[in-house]
Amino acid sequence: MSNDILTLVWFKRDLRVLDHAPLTDAAEIGRVLPVYVIEPEVIEAADFDALHWDFIRESLIDLNTSLEKLGVSLFIRLGEVCDVFQRLHQQFGFTQIFAHEETGNALSYCRDRRLARWAKSAGVTFKETPQNGVVRRLEDRDGWSKVWESRMSQPITLPARNICGPMLSDGDVQIPSAESLGLIRTDRVSQLQGGESDGLRVLESFAMGRGSRYQSEMSSPNTAFDSCSRLSPYLTWGCLSMRTAVQRIRAAAGDTLPKIAARAFLSRCHWHCHFIQKLESEPAIEFCAFNRACETLRDNGNDPARLEAWQQARTGYPFVDACMRALKRRGWINFRMRAMLVSFASYHLWLDWRLFRDWLACQFIDYEPGIHYSQIQMQSGLTGINTLRIYSPVKQGMDHDPEGIFIREWVPELAGIEGEAIHQPWLLPDQMQSKYQCRLGRDYPLPIVDHKEAVKFARAQFAILRQRDDYWDCAHEVMHRHGSRKKSENRSRPKLLKRKPVSRQTTLQLNESEN
Repeated sequence: MSNDILTLVWFKRDLRVLDHAPLTDAAEIGRVLPVYVIEPEVIEAADFDALHWDFIRESLIDLNTSLEKLGVSLFIRLGEVCDVFQRLHQQFGFTQIFAHEETGNALSYCRDRRLARWAKSAGVTFKETPQNGVVRRLEDRDGWSKVWESRMSQPITLPARNICGPMLSDGDVQIPSAESLGLIRTDRVSQLQGGESDGLRVLESFAMGRGSRYQSEMSSPNTAFDSCSRLSPYLTWGCLSMRTAVQRIRAAAGDTLPKIAARAFLSRCHWHCHFIQKLESEPAIEFCAFNRACETLRDNGNDPARLEAWQQARTGYPFVDACMRALKRRGWINFRMRAMLVSFASYHLWLDWRLFRDWLACQFIDYEPGIHYSQIQMQSGLTGINTLRIYSPVKQGMDHDPEGIFIREWVPELAGIEGEAIHQPWLLPDQMQSKYQCRLGRDYPLPIVDHKEAVKFARAQFAILRQRDDYWDCAHEVMHRHGSRKKSENRSRPKLLKRKPVSRQTTLQLNESEN
């Protein structure tokens, strides 16, 4: 190690010391300046919320504690990254920047390019290291799974025991509150505390048995809050590396965790990187439909009243509203319920995904842009390579909350309704509404749309779209660029129909399902 070499380690969505290659590599060759930049353009962006900052802030406090045990402190600054680094360069004279690769939204992409240009002009080496299964400049999806497996199998990088770095003042490590950054708080109550220490505890509890019924209980919101891993925000903000989670669960498989539960979880770790890879390979999906033929599909809809009813959980469909209220309060809901919420907005309300993309991102404590954009577009039917999943909100409630426990918890105005009637309260006669003290249209809204009519309309729009040659041309392009190469997935994927004449009925049968 040379005291003449000072490396700035730039922390972004990697707020940890375990399995942090840039930190370890920098410590091995010289002194280290750990830096986190609070970026105003990120804080002020439409897809950022106080919910995110609170988790990040807790993670930064934990990170600084860990770094201090290793011998250095986290340098925190507010400002545009290039301006901050320019001042730090003048102050400390670092010669290189080590960081992890990040696949984020357009803001982070443009910022990284600006920093690369600044570093080159300043004569500073800028080195980025992969931290998951996402591959930069990937030319072909063939072989991607092998790369993912290779990275997940590599040894976990341990932090250096003693790290040397510049002395910082107390003011250099102050972490502002959400209020001081101008972020507006709501009444959310997250069940999770940010930070690597808590992330490791959550991972351990899942591996030691909390996830034993993962595969059977992850679909119902009644059980998912406990049986799901709950690791997503720790992976999103980098409090844990994907490799750490994968290797711990593999070690637990067949011991403290049933193999079937471990396999189900590990498959989702693979999909986590698979979806982020889509954004890495095609940044335009933040703004444009995967299948460009779908760009104007919902231009004839986009009713503001429908959007507001969905956001305020006043759609008149109890299970939809219960899930939305739980999400807004807790900052998290399980995957199947997320899919249902987006499907309802897209098919029943016929809303363009860009209308609610950023708003929904602000509800998720685990907002990961690559997964977010990909999943919203999939659930909106905009890829051309995935089955259209039009969820029946009543059936979903009966399947995953048959006794109405979840509905009664989150939609208390319906709590007095007995039995299965809670799933379709609009069918209650007036005398029963009086008995249950819930007058539909007054105490709780009537359904904002008729399920059958809304689904019929959505299917008709897609039937028209699928008669266009450019729809199938684009679908083949999407499949080539982004489609999974895993055999199990290809077996379940609807076959891409050729552009040859095909009946509307056959098209719909091959590509639609109602859940």
